Amino acid sequence: MSQWSANINVMIKAARRASRSLMKDFGEVDKLQVSRKGPGDFVSKADLRAESMLHEDLTEARPNYGFFAEEGTEIEGDDPTRRWIIDPLDGTTNFLHGLPHWALSLALEHKGEIVAAVVLNPIGEELFVAEKGKGAWLNDARIRVSGRRDMSEAIFATGLPFAGREDLPNTLQELARVLPGCAGVRRWGAASLDLAYVAAGRYEGYWERRLQPWDMAAGLLLVKEAGGFTSSMRKDGVPMEDGSVIAGGTEMFDRLTKLVRNT
Repeated sequence: MSQWSANINVMIKAARRASRSLMKDFGEVDKLQVSRKGPGDFVSKADLRAESMLHEDLTEARPNYGFFAEEGTEIEGDDPTRRWIIDPLDGTTNFLHGLPHWALSLALEHKGEIVAAVVLNPIGEELFVAEKGKGAWLNDARIRVSGRRDMSEAIFATGLPFAGREDLPNTLQELARVLPGCAGVRRWGAASLDLAYVAAGRYEGYWERRLQPWDMAAGLLLVKEAGGFTSSMRKDGVPMEDGSVIAGGTEMFDRLTKLVRNT
């Protein structure tokens, strides 16, 4: 899209600069010094460096906005109605294993609502952008959610529990309900890209629990602006508040929701 808002332009510029740093580190991934935060949850110097660069660029451009990111503490801005919600490296485990599936996710929240989103996949040179009321875009092309109606042709995505997480039984039950009727379920390990792929019509739907706000903030707006739907795994829940999400296109959202909620 040729005429993005000033905020989107700021986000794209910041994402591209941080991505160049990440790409450099990805080329030397075997040499990275990595510390363990917890089971299956890694943080690398590359991750921290990218977050620092994003904070620097976004704060310089919008000094009054708040900043909320994965590796840093939440910083309140002078303008309490606006904050950046940032994941500098979504798919850290993929990154650290040399798997080329990770992204930078940037969202702008205004009065509790996500109004601008950028998800950048540097390796695939894919820039997903959405702005409230202006649609969703991949590079220079408008994107829409899938219109497939036949469940047997549908591909879904999800997350799988790891390192002893207690939600494994629930996830296995959900897979047992979804898999028999569809063309497959993927688990690629980067929630922002899963949601972006729903927006682009690559997946018919996606569900996952135990996510953080920065995992899904940008992706939720992408799906909405691409004509799709999102909700919590809980009937009365809100994705950004309870950390779970179901997302899908017009034709499959209700069917996927019924399957994963078992209703």
